[in-house]
Amino acid sequence: MDLKTKVSEISGVGPAYAKRLERIGVETVEDLLFHFPRRYDDYSKSVPIAQIRQNENVSVVGDVWEIKNKKSRRGITVTEAVIADDSGTLKAVWFNQPFLIKTLQQGDRVALAGKLEWSYAGTSMNSPSYEKLDSKVPNLANLNHTGGVIPVYSETEGLSSKWLRQKIKPLLNLVDQIDEYLPEDIWKGQFLPKIQEAIREMHFPTEMDSLNKARERIAFDEMFLLQLAVLEKRKISDKDKASKISFDEELTKKFVQSLGFELTEAQRKSAWEILKDIQNDKPMNRLLEGDVGSGKTVVAVMAMLNAAKAGFQGVLLAPTEVLAGQHFESLNKLFNEFDINVALLTGTKVKNENLKMKNDNVKVKISKKDMLDEIQKGEVDILIGTHAVLNDDIQFKNLGLVIIDEQHRFGVEQRSRLRKESGDEKTAPHFLSMTATPIPRTLTLTIYGDLDVSVIDEMPKGRKQVLTRVVPQSKRQDAYGFIRKEVESGRQVFVICPLIEESDKLGVKSVESEYKKLKENIFPDLTIGLLHGKLKPKEKEEIMERFFARGGSVSGGKNEKIDILVSTSVIEVGVDIPNATIMMIEGAERFGLAQLHQFRGRVGRGEHKSYCLLFTESDSEITQKRLEALVNTHSGFDLAEKDLEIRGPGEVFGTHQHGLPDIDMKNLMNIALIKRTRSVAEEFLENNDLEKYPLLKEKVGKYNVVTKLE
Repeated sequence: MDLKTKVSEISGVGPAYAKRLERIGVETVEDLLFHFPRRYDDYSKSVPIAQIRQNENVSVVGDVWEIKNKKSRRGITVTEAVIADDSGTLKAVWFNQPFLIKTLQQGDRVALAGKLEWSYAGTSMNSPSYEKLDSKVPNLANLNHTGGVIPVYSETEGLSSKWLRQKIKPLLNLVDQIDEYLPEDIWKGQFLPKIQEAIREMHFPTEMDSLNKARERIAFDEMFLLQLAVLEKRKISDKDKASKISFDEELTKKFVQSLGFELTEAQRKSAWEILKDIQNDKPMNRLLEGDVGSGKTVVAVMAMLNAAKAGFQGVLLAPTEVLAGQHFESLNKLFNEFDINVALLTGTKVKNENLKMKNDNVKVKISKKDMLDEIQKGEVDILIGTHAVLNDDIQFKNLGLVIIDEQHRFGVEQRSRLRKESGDEKTAPHFLSMTATPIPRTLTLTIYGDLDVSVIDEMPKGRKQVLTRVVPQSKRQDAYGFIRKEVESGRQVFVICPLIEESDKLGVKSVESEYKKLKENIFPDLTIGLLHGKLKPKEKEEIMERFFARGGSVSGGKNEKIDILVSTSVIEVGVDIPNATIMMIEGAERFGLAQLHQFRGRVGRGEHKSYCLLFTESDSEITQKRLEALVNTHSGFDLAEKDLEIRGPGEVFGTHQHGLPDIDMKNLMNIALIKRTRSVAEEFLENNDLEKYPLLKEKVGKYNVVTKLE
């Protein structure tokens, strides 16, 4: 047996367990050795029974005096045993393990580990770990489950810690086959143990001090490898060439003066960082973060204006057709005095492909083919479309700047395609991503460390804070009454539901049943619209246009204004309805904090006071904690940190689906560790070629998937 042996060949691992291990990424002996415990129970204190203190972790050794099963009032099998040593006796209790009376029998010598707890039935050790001992004088050093510092693994997929300990311990004699992948000057320079020693200690620690050093080594490796992956990617992208886009100070000042409002200091700073970047011959690779309504688009427009006037084309890609249309309208207004030709192109196989283009201040309809010709000839200065535009047969004459909305970074395929379509494959365009879902600071130093980040962390003057409340079930009717008053005052309302299909199993209200309930029972006299991801693009657009409208026919039909829009999370991104003042969210516990904050940002965009009403049927402590965080926190940046802390990176960024290594949450939140490993990684890459370290390069390769997350 060696490190590459399949786990199915390990003694006692049948096909069922092999499949369970495979589901958590463990296929070989080496994988199993690198599958580390999530915590440890310290049972290194072995005491006589008479000296056990309540609620203290201890291990004891004694003889089974008596063991029997009995049924509780609720029908649960309770196994009770009396264990004795020379100093006294102890009651041990297990639940729903009737087989124990065959495993442990009167007269057996056993070791137990756990806490002595008090209940109405007296004091007992409840559900202790146990091991049957072969000798009257046991060697406690050989205990796997009840002596010393005991590893506890994530018990998912039907894999218990006890089972994992039993399978891993015999494999530790193979640890010496693992090659040290860190250069010697790094692990020695950082005062870390060798990897073989660290792995042994991680699984079966000899003492807490040596365990702490092993944990430090594993944590260092995790962040160091991630930093190397990110920095190596940045090093490669820095070799690309881009066209320099000169900064026109006079033009930019004129544009700012034409806005009719004052830019915030954060907007000015971000704009200057972007304008400086595009003057370089290295392609910009920047992320612009800003809360909903903080004014990111205006900042991006300043860069597009400079690009267009310098003779380059620009592209702004939006995630939805509705948002692309809104960008088109707003850019046409912003560029009204600047003779910039803005075009809109949406969809990959869109039927009815009539597209608007501004030409000589007259809007005309042209075919998609004509539009593509105009783009290739350079007649279009700025093209606005959906992300799907990249799949079209499109060629630019001189693409200099690409901006993508609501995405954290450009994917490798997106970059490659845009380079081919740019008009000059020798150069890459400058790339700017915009997001209203802020990235926690620790992740900008790790997972997104290949990006430069600009932050708009202040709101424009006059932007009203949205009053947020968790509405208890007893106040639901009052909330409906409040919604009716707002609609009667001329306002509009969003209602968000987490699922399209009804699901009794999840107990979550579907958008369709909510729509029916509101339309038939609660607000039969109001106009209610329904929006979800299964609608065709044209149907979505028609519904949103009716919701945008402030007037419209009162006689009903397609043109009637919508008072209340019931929607799934498709409404999360970008939509701007200044007249909407209430965001009502059903099943609020089903959404992440960052997503709830995005929903909240859909209201409060006009002159009227706005409200976010959170409904939940969950009374769990975590749900209440998360929703209270939303009620009390209005900064998307602070909420992103809390969301990461509560749910972890896999849930927040959907990385479970991307094959991301199982990164320890504590490491991603450890600023000191992140800075330490980044510094070591930067110094290493400055002085070394990763290609000359094949073992290290192989390890880094497992983290490359992280740098592709969009």
